[in-house]
Amino acid sequence: MHILLVDDERELTTPLSRVLTQEGYQVDVANNGVIGEELAQNKEYNLLILDWLMPEKSGLELCRNLRSRGNQTPVLFLTAKDTVDDRVSGLDVGADDYIVKPFELREFLARVRALIRRSSQETAVSSHLKTADLEFDPNNQLAYRNGRTIELSEKEARLLSYFMQFPQQVLTHQQIYQYLWGEETTPSSNVLAALVRLLRRKIEAPGETTLIHTVYGKGYRFGEISES
Repeated sequence: MHILLVDDERELTTPLSRVLTQEGYQVDVANNGVIGEELAQNKEYNLLILDWLMPEKSGLELCRNLRSRGNQTPVLFLTAKDTVDDRVSGLDVGADDYIVKPFELREFLARVRALIRRSSQETAVSSHLKTADLEFDPNNQLAYRNGRTIELSEKEARLLSYFMQFPQQVLTHQQIYQYLWGEETTPSSNVLAALVRLLRRKIEAPGETTLIHTVYGKGYRFGEISES
C-alpha cells in the first residue's frame, strides 16, 4: 500500500511517516503542494493525505486539480479548519474525508484504513480482475485458470481480490488482517496461514506457475516472479 503525505510541517510529517511505515505502508512525503502534485500525477498511490494550507499550492487546490484530470485516488485532508463551510469546500473539490488538527493517532490510522479498504472494495466490485493466466469474478466468487472454474469461499474470495488489486506489492500480515477482519477480533496467525494454504491449493494446480509468494517475516506478494 502506497501513501503520499503532503504537509509543510516537518514536525508532523516525520512522526506520521514513521508511524505509517511501522503499520506496513510505503510512504512518500512532500513538503509543499507543487511537489505533492507532481508526485501524485506521476506515481500511483492508494491514498493521498493532504494538508489544507501549504505554501505555493494549497491542498484544496491540489485536490481540485487532480480531480479535474480524472485522478480518483482517495484524499484525506489534514486541517485546522472545522467550520461547516470549510468542510463543504473540502468535499466539493473531491476530498473523501478530513481530520482536524490536533488529532488522536488512533483515529487518524482508523480513517486511513477505512479509506483504503473502501477504495479497494469498490475496485473489486467494479470489474473482473486478471493476473497472469488467472481471472477472478468478485461478484460471483469464481476464479478461472487454464479452462477450469474455481469456486471460492467468501474469505478466500476476499483474500484473492486483495492480492490481485496489488500485484507485486508486499502485503503485510497486519494489512491483510485489517482488510479481512476489520475491527473484529483478530484471529491467530495460524488462521491466515491456513487460509492462504487453502487458496493456493485451489488456484495453483500441479504444473501451474506459483502466484502467491511468502515474504518471510512480513507477509505475501502476489503475481508471477521473473526468473531473470
